[in-house]
Amino acid sequence: MISSSIGYPYIGENREWKRALEAFWGGKIEEPEFLETVEKIRLERLQKQKDAGIALIPVGEFTLYDRMLDTAVMFGMIPERYEWDGEDVQLSTYFSMARGNDDAVASEMTKWFNANYHYIVPEYGTRKLKLTENKPLTAYLEAKEKLGIDGKPVLIGPYTFMKLSKGYAEKDVPAFLLQLISLYTQVLRELSEAGAKWVQLEEPILSTSITKDEMQAVTEIYKQLNIEVPELNVLVQTYFDAVEHYEDVVALPVAGIGLDFVAGKEKNLAQLKAHSFPEDKVLAAGVIDGRNIWRADLQAKTELVDELLESVSEDRVWIQPSSSLLHVPVTLKSEVKLDSAIKDALAFADEKLEEVTTLVKGVREGKQSIAESIAKSATAREKLAALPARNHPELRQAVENISVQDSKRKSAAPERREKQQQALGLPLLPTTTIGSFPQTPEVRSTRNKWRKGESTDEQYEKFVHSEIAKWIEIQEEIGLDVFVHGEFERTDMVEYFGEKLGGFVFTEKAWVVSYGSRCVKPPIIYGDVTFLNPITVEASVYAASLTDKPMKGMLTGPVTILNWSFVRDDISRKDVTYQIALALREEIEALETAGIPIIQVDEPALREGLPLKKSAWNDYLDWAITAFRVATGSVEDTTQIHTHMCYCEFNDFIDSISGLDADVISIETSRSHGDLVSAFNDFSYDKGIGLGVYDIHSPRVPEVQEMVDVIEQGLSVLEPTQFWINPDCGLKTRKKEETVAALKNMVAATNKMRESLEVLQK
Repeated sequence: MISSSIGYPYIGENREWKRALEAFWGGKIEEPEFLETVEKIRLERLQKQKDAGIALIPVGEFTLYDRMLDTAVMFGMIPERYEWDGEDVQLSTYFSMARGNDDAVASEMTKWFNANYHYIVPEYGTRKLKLTENKPLTAYLEAKEKLGIDGKPVLIGPYTFMKLSKGYAEKDVPAFLLQLISLYTQVLRELSEAGAKWVQLEEPILSTSITKDEMQAVTEIYKQLNIEVPELNVLVQTYFDAVEHYEDVVALPVAGIGLDFVAGKEKNLAQLKAHSFPEDKVLAAGVIDGRNIWRADLQAKTELVDELLESVSEDRVWIQPSSSLLHVPVTLKSEVKLDSAIKDALAFADEKLEEVTTLVKGVREGKQSIAESIAKSATAREKLAALPARNHPELRQAVENISVQDSKRKSAAPERREKQQQALGLPLLPTTTIGSFPQTPEVRSTRNKWRKGESTDEQYEKFVHSEIAKWIEIQEEIGLDVFVHGEFERTDMVEYFGEKLGGFVFTEKAWVVSYGSRCVKPPIIYGDVTFLNPITVEASVYAASLTDKPMKGMLTGPVTILNWSFVRDDISRKDVTYQIALALREEIEALETAGIPIIQVDEPALREGLPLKKSAWNDYLDWAITAFRVATGSVEDTTQIHTHMCYCEFNDFIDSISGLDADVISIETSRSHGDLVSAFNDFSYDKGIGLGVYDIHSPRVPEVQEMVDVIEQGLSVLEPTQFWINPDCGLKTRKKEETVAALKNMVAATNKMRESLEVLQK
């Protein structure tokens, strides 16, 4: 038995990767220095895995932005709008695809399965694909020559890559796959010739609800690759759930299969026992949780390994995390302020690698050799379970007592709309923003000084008020219809609320990547979630006092707080979400009592929590929608509830959006606007909706006509009385100048459309 890893975080212990990227983008360092910096980061993370005793170290999963983007660029899938000349791909082209430039919008971005990570969606076009650079080979040779590591090159698998790409019709699939097979063959052959012993092809799509015909296509792909490169050991790696067609997957003509025995434990284990496992293959067993941060119950894990060894011989089993460790922070050693009862119960990437090697040692040398480690893990978990914050009987009872009536508004949406219009007096096509305004270096440094105790509460509040007042004035100047206070007091949309609710704990450096260079520090839900004091009321009320325009209160919804946190694993996610919903209900009622007429409860992560298996969707959506409605259902008809969602494929989800019963929903769709608009051709939506009219993840300022075109497209399937105009997400990461310019263009586009509609009505 040997140890393996699927992937390791690339951001660095102190986000060195992020800082290098942003320095390069900002023109503070030149390309040679940037490449030298990221090489150092890349080699350091490989050395750490070597020092941890991992036998099969993944190479090639390090990225400068995103691995799906890397694969697309490697295969020459570069849309024409980036004006690539067909030769070597420059960094400017690569980053233009990710972020856009003055002349071309960025590629679409969406969620990576059900993880809180976003990938760039490849676009298949008319250009013939070609290998621009064998990136896995470059990574393999670098690790071998500079560190003496004979690594395991890693690629996104061909079927997953094809399924997650866009720009092709069903009739184009055979031609697309033939090109991909040729390219993968070339990559694999060159790796084999360079001496690579194993190559990991990641096919998480096999853990989704793919059809039997789709599985047959996968089989044909791997048959062809095996014919072309028979001497290479290929591992097909799955994760995030059990595989859908176990017997077909394990029969693939490859040398190894990677299965998730955490998220997919019950089904994968049952299928392994029922159908056995081929004697000519390696089982890469994901037994350590690659997505959550709790210390493993090593006794339970050794028992799981024993179960696996009943079906597969020891020499054909690799022990590894259940997925890439990209989804967890790098190391626990940086956390010096956590309560010991909590810290001792945690495991980040480095600690998870230690758990992997511990389990391997237990098999090789006997369980007695790891008895001390097993005892320590048990003690740590017992201390955590005994904490008073994890045991609130009254709250548990309140969750049990949640009923359908708790989640219903007083009146139906059409009746509420009339009352709200009378109360708010908004114009046709109301304009607003999603919530946050730019967090300048001054905002961040002032907040950091306050957090470190270098300024008083009064000084910090005065500064926040001055930022709010400045942006109220800017909103007046721009001519928006519904204002926000700007969220200058907030670090992160989940962390901010977690800091003010019971049951959360926070780290100092436990960062994970969300998209691009955007890193987040998810809060940890370790106990029962309770409401303590009003959270957003003071800032919203102060902002409202500065204007006659309607003020929108801003909250993060219960499902997003759940999905963007590391969540306790001793009770169900449903019950944790209901606890959060009950706490937010009190906050929403406090805002309403304080006179805030519009309250936005953001749920950008609602869809990403969907199980990979469609058979489990209904159960998840039932409790997720109920939680949102429990949080928002007690307000008066005149109070307008908004929500916001990010990067989603909504066509098979739109009825659930309607089921939230929010008065207005804004959706982040500027990179894929037409895809969503088409959904409304088949669904009658009776509430307000704002389809984001420009992409805030790109620094470019869109022209007025671009936004007019987007609005016209939306109005082709929606009534003007339903339509709101807004950016597609919050503006926290943008600069002031580009924000103001883009919003002015947005208002100009709105006014142009209002004039057109007035002419039509006459």
